[in-house]
Amino acid sequence: MQFQELVAATRSVRRFHEQRPVSLAALRELVDLARQTASAANAQPLQYVLCADAALNEQIFSRLVWAAALKDWPGPASGERPAAYIVVCVDAQTKETNARVDAGIACQTILLGARARGLGGCMLGAVDRQRLRGDLDIPENMNILYVLALGEPKEQVVLEPLPKDGSVKYWRDAQGVHHVPKRALEEVILASHGRETLEDE
Repeated sequence: MQFQELVAATRSVRRFHEQRPVSLAALRELVDLARQTASAANAQPLQYVLCADAALNEQIFSRLVWAAALKDWPGPASGERPAAYIVVCVDAQTKETNARVDAGIACQTILLGARARGLGGCMLGAVDRQRLRGDLDIPENMNILYVLALGEPKEQVVLEPLPKDGSVKYWRDAQGVHHVPKRALEEVILASHGRETLEDE
């Protein structure tokens, strides 16, 4: 898969083939990708909790809020839940702005790596952090930033242009296909300066 195709295919997946396991070795490989990415001041404050245990996965699932824009959908049903999770944590003494930047880079890298391996994932920030901390025995000096839900995708996600009303809300059709509106390239380039093409391109 070419890189542009990989980026386009790396969408937020919220329904999975729950019974198709993801190994701890695969999770370690994904975190190893994140470990090599850029970090503000090269502080490298992020640490991760990996889970591919079915019973503990259920506990983690109960601490998450799924897809706020889908008002009538409580989240994936049993059998469609993630097969694995990566919990992204940061040392509590780290400057929050730097931590969020680092985490964004790390999470996207993990999700790209997951997609390249035939997996899908979703980055969740709506988390009952206090209860999840207790579930996973996360030390008090570490803050939970995000949870990455991972597994083999069980849904189709497609990109499409923004509708005429400009709404950016994602939605599902009657067949369960997940639609994600995206702004056109011309809308997101504020200004451009220089030559359109180079002779060696």
